Amino acid sequence: MAETKDRESSKWYKLDNAAKIIPSSAKGADTRVFRICCELKEDVDPDFLQDALDDIREEFPLFNCVLKKGFFWYYLEDSDLEPEVTEDHLPACSPIYYPGRVNLLYRVSYYSRRINLEMFHVLADGTGGFVFLKRLVSRYLELSHDIESDRYEGETSSVQEKGGDAFDHYYTKRKLGDQLKQVGKISVGRAYQITGDIDKNLMPHLIEGAVSASRIVSLAKENETTVGVYTTSLYIQAVIDAMSLSERQRPVVVQVPVNLRQFFSSDTTRNFFGVISVVYYPKQYDGSIASIIKVVKEEYEQQLSEDKIEETMNTYASWEHNIAVKMVPIWIKDIIISFFNGRAKNGVTTTLSNLGRIQMPESLSPYVDRFSAFMAAPSQQVCISSFGDRMVFGEVSPYSTHEVMLHFFRRLVKLGVDVELSSNDYDEVNFGGKHGKSISSKKRRSGGRSRNTKERKK
Repeated sequence: MAETKDRESSKWYKLDNAAKIIPSSAKGADTRVFRICCELKEDVDPDFLQDALDDIREEFPLFNCVLKKGFFWYYLEDSDLEPEVTEDHLPACSPIYYPGRVNLLYRVSYYSRRINLEMFHVLADGTGGFVFLKRLVSRYLELSHDIESDRYEGETSSVQEKGGDAFDHYYTKRKLGDQLKQVGKISVGRAYQITGDIDKNLMPHLIEGAVSASRIVSLAKENETTVGVYTTSLYIQAVIDAMSLSERQRPVVVQVPVNLRQFFSSDTTRNFFGVISVVYYPKQYDGSIASIIKVVKEEYEQQLSEDKIEETMNTYASWEHNIAVKMVPIWIKDIIISFFNGRAKNGVTTTLSNLGRIQMPESLSPYVDRFSAFMAAPSQQVCISSFGDRMVFGEVSPYSTHEVMLHFFRRLVKLGVDVELSSNDYDEVNFGGKHGKSISSKKRRSGGRSRNTKERKK
C-alpha cells in the first residue's frame, strides 16, 4: 500500500511515479482530465446513481482524497468531502484541479442514457478509472433493477491492493549513468504536429466513432497483425492523408500508453502504465497500409519485449528515487517539469490509447450499450474502448475541426465498416479542414456540452 502518515488524524499518500508530473503540466487545454462513459439502453435515474456512488466510494478511499502541495512534492490527503452526482453541464474534460482549492479530483455526471466519470490523472490511469466506473454502473443497475450480480474478474481485489503504488513495488535501482542512457534512448526529435481551427477559448471539441469490433478484428487478421498494430497503422495513414507534401518531411510519432499490469501482477487502480513511441517517416509510405504495418509491427515487437518494458518502467521510477531530484523544492520542480513537458510535446504527433475490452457481469451486460473514453490533450489524443461488438474511438481537442479523425473514419467506411458518429459540435459534425467532405455514417449526439453547442433535445 502507498505510504501513509498520521497528520492530524488524516491519511496521506505519496503520488505514484506517473502522477508526480501531472499537477505541474496541467495547463490550458491540457487539463490532464480523462472522461470515461457508460451508455445504457435506458435513461439514467440520478437518485439511484447517487445511492450507488454513496455505496461504493468507501471501496476506493484514495479517490476521496484532495491534492496538497508540500515543500518537495505534491501529495494526496484523505478528506471527508462527499461526491455529488450532477447532470452533465460542463464541456468534456473540463479542469478539476485548481491550485489552492480543496476539492475532490473526480466528478460523476449523467445525461440521458450516459453515466460519465471524469478524473484528474493524478488519481488513476484509464484502467483504474474503468475499475471504478464499472463498479459504479454495476451497483447502479443492481439498485435500479433490484437484482444481484456477481463480481467480475479483477473486481475482487482488496482496498489495499487497489491503493497500492505498483511503480514503487516493482522498481529496481539503477545507476545514474544507466538512467541517462535510457532517457537518451526514449527521446525523439521534432515530429509532425496536427493543427486545425483552434477554439479561441480552448473549449474542448469531442468526436466519437462507434464501429463493429469484430469487423476491426477481421481487418487486422486479413493484414496478418493485431488490432493494436492495425489501428495505429490506419491512424498514421489518416495523418498522412491530412499532410501536405512539404509537411511529409517530418516523422509521424504516435505515443502508445501500455498497461503495465499486463507485465507485472498488480490490481492497483493508480497510475501504472508506460509509453512506447511509434515513429513513421512518410517517405516510407507507398500508398498501401501494408507499408505502414510493417514498420509499426516492428516497433511494437521491439518495444514491448519484457526487457524493454522493465527498462522503461525503471527509467520513469528512477528519477523520483534520485536524492538530488528529491531535494529540489516543488516550485523549482514545477518550472523544470513545465519546460521539459513543453519540449517533449514537440516530439509527439498524437497519442493513441487502447483501453481494451471492457467486461461487465453477465447479468448486467444486457442493460449496457457501450463504453467510451476521452483524454484532454493540447492537440489530439485518441482513446479506444470495446464492449461486446461495439468498438468506440473517442477524441477530444481544442480544435473545432476533426480532419485527421474524419480521414480515419472515411478509410474505415471505404473498407466496408459502418461508422456511427457522435459529436458535441453544433447539430452536425464539423467536416471542416482542407478536405471538407461528408462521410457515410450514422450521426448522433454525444455527451459533453460546449459553449458553441446547441442544446440537445430531450
